[in-house]
Amino acid sequence: MDTNFSDDFLVQGKFSIKKASTEYKGKLTKDEGTQLLIQEKEKLRDLQEKLYADGSKSLLVVLQAMDAAGKDSLIEHVFGGVNPQGCNVTSFKTPSSKEYSHDFLWRHYLALPQKGMIGIFNRSHYESVLVCKVHPEYNLSEKTWDSVKDFDDKFWENRYESIRNFEKHLAQNGTTIVKIFLNVSKGEQKKRLLDRINEPEKNWKFSSADLPERALFDKYMEHYETAINETNKKDAPWYVLPADNKWFARVAAVQIIIDTLEKMDLKFPQLSEKDSQGLKDAKKQLENE
Repeated sequence: MDTNFSDDFLVQGKFSIKKASTEYKGKLTKDEGTQLLIQEKEKLRDLQEKLYADGSKSLLVVLQAMDAAGKDSLIEHVFGGVNPQGCNVTSFKTPSSKEYSHDFLWRHYLALPQKGMIGIFNRSHYESVLVCKVHPEYNLSEKTWDSVKDFDDKFWENRYESIRNFEKHLAQNGTTIVKIFLNVSKGEQKKRLLDRINEPEKNWKFSSADLPERALFDKYMEHYETAINETNKKDAPWYVLPADNKWFARVAAVQIIIDTLEKMDLKFPQLSEKDSQGLKDAKKQLENE
């Protein structure tokens, strides 16, 4: 049985959202997937420790998805076992007035992981070519533009170029980037939104704003397809994960992150000859107490 899915969902060539599965789960059962996730999380913890000790590189995981696709629970289940000192999660909401007073990438620069760290963007700079493309009037809050008529094809081309340059710069300066889109079907999203209404302990998750955005589901899918095709680069690849089965999306995500860390050629620091001798002397001193 194939239990490694890390290469299965890497976007290669022209991406089509209509051809991307939302239901695929391989030949795994849910119980098998749950056990596999436990095993993979141990590997992730070990690799994160090595990343932290190495201290020369960082990993940025970008998570994008529609409402109720499972971003929050994926972060909880995949990263719940890592050392919190070496991992930061940033959830990007509507920009503040201060953030709007800078360029659209500014707040994302501030949240980047330092060397030795894993940074997780729960939503990201991609909102500027997703929700802001569905609702172009939001861009007027940047106070640079006079009218929605300014948001023509050239405007969006410039936004994609800015994102590509941003990610290229990060990759050239020690940050490895993994971008994951959780691809949930409209039917599964409906089920999960109803669960939020029907189950009292989930009521807090439901927002009245979810339904107007759901009505624009197809438009969002169109813009996701464009964004992925415009920004899928070797140094900042996109992975599109089937997300109708949350447990499977978690397994695939942790394997992608593990494989990425393994390719980063991380090493524990090597002690100098002087430090090695100091270690031996300290050991001898402690043993002779």
